[in-house]
Amino acid sequence: MNNQVTVYGAYGYTGRFVVSELCKRGFRPVLSGRSAAKLRALGEAHPTLDTRIATVDDSSSLSAALSGSAAVINCAGPFLDTAVPMIEAAIHAGIHYLDVTAEQPAVRTAFERFADAEQDASIVIAPAVAFYGGLGDLLATAAMSNWGAADEIRVAIALDSWQPTLGTRLTGKRNTLPRLVMANHKLEFLADPPPTAVWDFPPPFGKQDVVGLTFSEIITISSHLQAAEVHSYINLAPLRDVRNPDTPAPQAVDNSGRSAQIFLVDVIARKGSEERRATAGGRDIYAVTAPIVVEATERVLEGRFKRTGVAAAGELFDAQDFLESLSPEHLDLELAGGFRSAGHRDQDR
Repeated sequence: MNNQVTVYGAYGYTGRFVVSELCKRGFRPVLSGRSAAKLRALGEAHPTLDTRIATVDDSSSLSAALSGSAAVINCAGPFLDTAVPMIEAAIHAGIHYLDVTAEQPAVRTAFERFADAEQDASIVIAPAVAFYGGLGDLLATAAMSNWGAADEIRVAIALDSWQPTLGTRLTGKRNTLPRLVMANHKLEFLADPPPTAVWDFPPPFGKQDVVGLTFSEIITISSHLQAAEVHSYINLAPLRDVRNPDTPAPQAVDNSGRSAQIFLVDVIARKGSEERRATAGGRDIYAVTAPIVVEATERVLEGRFKRTGVAAAGELFDAQDFLESLSPEHLDLELAGGFRSAGHRDQDR
């Protein structure tokens, strides 16, 4: 198996975790991005790895960045700007593409624009294989299990805090398009003002005021799961943080580089009067993205996926097996409603 994987945006906060996770699993990352100075600094920390400068407006530089790799993981936002050029470069190179976007428009564009081209190339294009988009999609797929359809899928996210990276702030400024939900079997704009509710999360969060706020999981879930309604919510504390321009970037509190932030993603699928629940908890929404996207990359390169083309993580992989492979090292996982339970909630691990 070719173990070379290009990481675009390798020097960003999430990109560094992805590079570390790839190295841990025996892959050889190629460090790539737009900034020569940041690449040089990262290269000094990884002197045995190749560094390749590339910009999305220069197709030849993208081709050079992907040369010899079996896949590319795009960690460089805003993905409204980087996803399409990088997907086109991956198709041209005949290699698999994965990214970590939370941006609904970027994911929707990937599904709509590349629905046919990549099938001919026999490659996988997997957007939003990350905390936002991928984790909720995998949990929803596991909860649905043998159900062919559901009346409703609800995703609720609880964060104790949100220290946004520079990339998150830049994306917030760039991505101003209306957010979408699945309602009455079709994508519709999120109501303005968005709906509010009280969500009873498992410990340690308990009951929280939440507000409708949709990320890329609406697009990934609705791309392959049959549900009349798909909605997502987030608690209020992290929104106050991310909307405050003075909130600092994440600060490492352990040797892995993770911040102290804790999270829960709680998914409920309902069919008639029956409900199924799947929950994942852990630390640092950016850091946990790395094992999610690298696990997906490893499975794709080993041929352990269900189809080629543009697809969500839950459609590509056995969702329950995928989630359990991340537990308990990266996720505290509870699959209720007749499913096995893996891992134990331990906020100090």
